Amino acid sequence: MKKLITLTLTLLVALIANGQMLNPVKFSSQLKTNNTAEAEIVFSGKIDKGWHVYSTGLGSGGPTSATFNKVKLDGVELVGRLKPVGREISNYDKLFEMTLRYFENSVQFVQKIRFTKPTYTIDAYLEYGACNDNNCLPPSEVSIKKSGKSPAVANAKTDAKSANGMSEENKMDAAANTQVSATAANMDSTASLQADSLAEPNANATAQLSGTEAQALWLPVVKQLQQFDGNNNIANHSLLYIFLMGIVGGLLALVMPCIWPIIPMTVSFFLKRSKDDRQKGVRDAITYGISIIVIYLALGIGVTAIFGPSTLNSLSTNAVFNIFLFLLLVIFAVSFFGWFEIKLPDSWANSVDNKASQTTGLLSIFLMAFTLVLVSFSCTAPIIGLLLVQTVTSGNWIGPAIGMLGFALALAVPFTLFALFPTLMKKSPKSGSWMTQIKVVLGFVELAFALKFFSVADLAYGWHLLDREVFLSLWIVIFMGLGCYLVGWLKFPEDEVGGDINKPMPVPAIMLGLCSLAFAIYMVPGLWGAPCKAVSAFAPPMNTQDFNLNTKTVEATYKDYEAGMAAAKAQGKPVLIDFTGFGCVNCRKMEAAVWTDPIVASKLEKDYVLISLYVDDKTPLAEPMEVQLNGQPRTLRTVGDKWSYLQSHKFGANAQPFYVTLDNNGQPLTGSYGYKEDVPAYLDFLNKGLDAYKRH
Repeated sequence: MKKLITLTLTLLVALIANGQMLNPVKFSSQLKTNNTAEAEIVFSGKIDKGWHVYSTGLGSGGPTSATFNKVKLDGVELVGRLKPVGREISNYDKLFEMTLRYFENSVQFVQKIRFTKPTYTIDAYLEYGACNDNNCLPPSEVSIKKSGKSPAVANAKTDAKSANGMSEENKMDAAANTQVSATAANMDSTASLQADSLAEPNANATAQLSGTEAQALWLPVVKQLQQFDGNNNIANHSLLYIFLMGIVGGLLALVMPCIWPIIPMTVSFFLKRSKDDRQKGVRDAITYGISIIVIYLALGIGVTAIFGPSTLNSLSTNAVFNIFLFLLLVIFAVSFFGWFEIKLPDSWANSVDNKASQTTGLLSIFLMAFTLVLVSFSCTAPIIGLLLVQTVTSGNWIGPAIGMLGFALALAVPFTLFALFPTLMKKSPKSGSWMTQIKVVLGFVELAFALKFFSVADLAYGWHLLDREVFLSLWIVIFMGLGCYLVGWLKFPEDEVGGDINKPMPVPAIMLGLCSLAFAIYMVPGLWGAPCKAVSAFAPPMNTQDFNLNTKTVEATYKDYEAGMAAAKAQGKPVLIDFTGFGCVNCRKMEAAVWTDPIVASKLEKDYVLISLYVDDKTPLAEPMEVQLNGQPRTLRTVGDKWSYLQSHKFGANAQPFYVTLDNNGQPLTGSYGYKEDVPAYLDFLNKGLDAYKRH
């Protein structure tokens, strides 16, 4: 038990210590000469599970492609284009409306070169983009700097080719590179014009910031943000939520038809077993409850140990796994509706029960608890399955253990309490049709949750089978069906087994049924684009809706940090910084699902000065900037590099989307906010920033 507690505490500390800075890709660079006139510059990358690095030549309008960029090449010429090496994955992306190619686990990018002089100097870098299903990193780079004497110089033929021209292959590569460079130049020119047009109205505002004020805006506020976020730590909150969800699941399992009737029999057995020794009976009952907790806790820890934290995190957004969960929950739902019963082989329970009868002491009590687990599997499996599905897909890898702990506590405590206070048994409700009604209600709930997991797979593969209006239509039908059942208009085969099928539903059930019907009606306007805040965290993004009357969009007036801060100071408004990217999928989802909410849109346009900073903006800086990041020198060459450095240096984060509210001195007003399509939570985040600004 001590080892178990130590392991749990270690896992908790590791989870809570996890910061905002992400480093999922580790690249190294090397020059392979092979003592010939031709060589290779090789960039080798190791990619964490759940992340991917994009390939070369994705084209404009998509994520950041891998590109080879030269700062200085002397005595060296390029041979062909940058070539990716590895298992390339190709998938159509619905948001970008293009096929994206990327690598998982590992990748190499190889650029061939040829030495043309006795000595050489190489100063170049690889720029690449990396994303997972929740975050995208800003364009990152890995540099290579080499100089020295050239290896064996090319033979006369090679020299002649170098002096007089190139091979047909290299001519084609050069032409292709020229075309790509021209396209990039046009894009940069367009981006530059856009930047100029945005900067012109802000020129006067920018001038109002003195050099000292502008410098102060870049001072790090990482500790302040950690203090804000520490008061509402997401990891702790989700662990508490999972624990409470486990308790609710245990209480629901407790009132299932295959568990509730066992309680009086089990407690009576322990009391009769030690009728001459009351203390022994109580001790045995407590041991029985602890055994139940240990069994279910071991199940939760086993799930974590088998899959591991990285696998659980990647499974949370894996399309195939989400389809499996969808089918699993549908099976659980129809089993609760009474179509069939999920049971383990009777021989298992009989075998364990016989072992319990033949043994004595603590082992016999533990085996009796294990018998309860096996016998009650038909009722507990769907609830445990839903609980484990929710914890696994939350990305919180200690969640299964915490969830099972809550489940086991809720299930075990009543056995112990009834043994301690036998008179409570007389006051407890008797078995009856109400248990069947709870099963059917849970069936509707599991069916609704199943659609959420199918939606994840549908978005990943771009099937367009479960767009927002389809999802809402199905939820409307499900909750109307639940309401009709609770009111008494709809019956299932299970109701015939549980009691009088013509018996009216109790008043509490009818009231809940009316609430379910009202909830179904509430979702109807969502078919025409209403935000439906209560389901925004479950339904697909707004941009998947084909028919949407709510076409209001929000765009930032300022895309320059200093200019926006100066304008906010002049207007006396707080600032919302939006670190985003042209290739950031989840940034678009937030803008489509959250920013389109009328209340959110009003606050962003009237109460805040919104500054969107694109970390993949390729507009060149007037002059490269040399900075220190995490003790390592880095050269900032583009506008995107500048905003990426601002995010990591000032705020200690490097994933997008990333939102933070600031006062006019560049100090945070509240904690940060990441990717979470939850309109009420985002409104709470904005309101806290406004309240803090008013108190300044």
